[in-house]
Amino acid sequence: MWRAAPRTIIVERVRFRISLLLLSLGFPRATLASPAATDNPFLPTPIDGPPAPEPPEVIARDERGRATLRAVRIETALDLDGLLEEDVYGSVPAASGFIQQEPVEGQPASERTEVWVLFDEKNVYVSARCWDSQPEKIVANEMRRDNFNIFLNDNFAVILDTFYDRRNGFLFHTNPVGGLFDGYVTDERETNRDWNTVYQSQSRRFRDGWTVEMAIPFKSLRYKAGSSQIWGINFRRIVRSKNEHSYLTRIPAAYGQRGITNLSSAATLVGIEPPAQSKNLELKPFAVSGVTTDRTVDPAVESDPQVDAGFDLKYGLTRSLIFDFTYNTDFAQVEEDEVQVNLTRFSLFFPEKRDFFLEGQGIFTFGGASTGGRGGGGGGGGGGGGEQSNTPILFFSRRIGLADETKVGIDGGARLTGKTGPYSVGILAIGTEEAEAEGVLATNFSVVRLKRDILRRSNIGVIGTRRSPSVAGLGTNEVYGLDANFNFLANSAVTAYYAKSSTDGRAGNDASYRGRVDLNGDRYGLETEYLVSGENFNPEIGFLRREDFRRSFGQFRFSPRPKSLRGVRKLGWEASLEYITDGEGRVLESREAQARFNVDFESSDQLVVEYSRNYEFLDEPFEIETGVMIPVGGYDFQDVRASYQMGPQRKLSGRFTLRRGSFYDGDRTEASYFGRAEISSRLTVEPRLSWNWVDLPEGRFTTKLAGARVNFSLSPRIFAGALVQYISSDDSLSTNVRFRWEYQPGSDLFVVYTDGRDTAGAGIPLLQNRSLVVKLTRLFRF
Repeated sequence: MWRAAPRTIIVERVRFRISLLLLSLGFPRATLASPAATDNPFLPTPIDGPPAPEPPEVIARDERGRATLRAVRIETALDLDGLLEEDVYGSVPAASGFIQQEPVEGQPASERTEVWVLFDEKNVYVSARCWDSQPEKIVANEMRRDNFNIFLNDNFAVILDTFYDRRNGFLFHTNPVGGLFDGYVTDERETNRDWNTVYQSQSRRFRDGWTVEMAIPFKSLRYKAGSSQIWGINFRRIVRSKNEHSYLTRIPAAYGQRGITNLSSAATLVGIEPPAQSKNLELKPFAVSGVTTDRTVDPAVESDPQVDAGFDLKYGLTRSLIFDFTYNTDFAQVEEDEVQVNLTRFSLFFPEKRDFFLEGQGIFTFGGASTGGRGGGGGGGGGGGGEQSNTPILFFSRRIGLADETKVGIDGGARLTGKTGPYSVGILAIGTEEAEAEGVLATNFSVVRLKRDILRRSNIGVIGTRRSPSVAGLGTNEVYGLDANFNFLANSAVTAYYAKSSTDGRAGNDASYRGRVDLNGDRYGLETEYLVSGENFNPEIGFLRREDFRRSFGQFRFSPRPKSLRGVRKLGWEASLEYITDGEGRVLESREAQARFNVDFESSDQLVVEYSRNYEFLDEPFEIETGVMIPVGGYDFQDVRASYQMGPQRKLSGRFTLRRGSFYDGDRTEASYFGRAEISSRLTVEPRLSWNWVDLPEGRFTTKLAGARVNFSLSPRIFAGALVQYISSDDSLSTNVRFRWEYQPGSDLFVVYTDGRDTAGAGIPLLQNRSLVVKLTRLFRF
């Protein structure tokens, strides 16, 4: 008698057939990997991987490439010197067997890496011995904390998924000279690079490679309650001389540098036993003193030394829900933004850098819009600007404490962030002072964000924001939204949101919605999007680059890995079309058709050639430069751009760019170089040079941007740097000099000098403003 196949068999058959189809298209082997959990009666939740290894073994692997790692308790704290000389390294076997992501996905790593995960009552210890057959080629020239150049060195990283939700994690990086980088990953996509916590790391070189020891306090992590835990974990090793990336588990090459954030493919960590519940309280008072000069006002201001104080408080309501409170907040130590050339009619985007707003930042992201980028446009004539520029950001913390580039004091604020079960929670309330001279009223800001994990790698969420009074000073501004992020397949995503604003005095056509599909395999990629923002959609605690528009976007990519071209790792062909109309869909405002070709070399150099054809409609005159006004009308123009990126293993590296083509009803030529020169492992210079020669019937002008960042690191926790910037469009020359000494983890001394000068006149640039600030912070943990 015929019997229906069990549902699980039918599902697996369908899964298998779809996997075969996607593999033929170049998508990763792990595309439809399911948990296939193994129950262990001694552990609180099922393991997404092979059963826990039996002592003395520390790692188990299965035929699907998954791994389960066992942490080992130690009774005596490690002497954190990076030498790996304690007896435990001889008595506890190391986990190894790293797997290449680049250059050959799935092959064993060419250099051996050994790792240990240990813990005691206070800390989780992560140690590694990174063997290297060519130690003289190790690249190690960055000591600055949280600097992106750490990724361009030989480096080692660990990510801890402490809730074992296969989505979120704490990320820690280091390199052979002890550079430190920590960040927080949200939903496998948003990495908050500016998030900092308290931990220690020491690196050492030895004859055949380098070693590292990290001590991460349990108090620096967030995790579920319970004495026995299951976490997710992965490690990444980058051998820069070979441009080789390897992991403890197999990570698809399609993820690129984001592979470390692919927590759904990470290993499982068992055996961790956090300390019993204890106080989780941090108090961080500060004292600040400074003098300022402002000659842009009449009469000029020459202040006497002023002293101020305040504090931040952090309290763990649970191990995973954290309450923060700040009083009399001061951000004097925050580094200046890098200036940008803007030849568009839209606002530039600058990321948040202030510490109080950084923890839990990823929870507040909405609808797939990122706030973690560097830069945000400029330099282009088209209206495209990319996804980040055009997608509305409903909560952008830089709106708090800044009003038309004027700093406004923050009286105090509170925030609750964290995770409880499948829910991520973010609640924030902050009040700012009145600035009578600038016409800014005292303002209250509040945000509520709630997300729920669904399926294996997906979530849905809601958000609400409120500003009182609104920017116009009348009534309030409120925004509400619902979003969903689905990740059915590896390295693919479906994102959608609907949001609506309510502003006193503005009614009707006040909604925004978006749908986006990304399919990004290593060999093929496809992206489509439809985005709408109504005329009166008004997120006043957010960032809206353009108003009242409809955007349609499509992109296709083909990126093979040729075996016959020596020295070439990957080729890429990409075509895209962006089409933006007004909110009614009647008037074409912007169109950009782009073709792109790139070559990724084995040396980590990259060549990119792009051709773009643009259309821009101006419904009102646009002043592109002082005294140069582009009149109303429609404009077709096109250009070719070529850039060459030199690999970081060179003493002199960076990106050269040339662009030439028509621009509105004239022409434009651009030449730029953003680079890095290594003087020593402690001293580097990073020049930024950009020239734009623009010839229009309405006028001819040249924009010049010149700057340099000089960095000197006495150690990973003692740093001095200077940023000097000149931009001709503002006739301004600015200098920012910062000294930072983290005299103990979490406690800092800052000395910051800034000045701004006017270069419009002849001779020495005229001083406009100047300040000198000294700030001391001290972290107390209870």
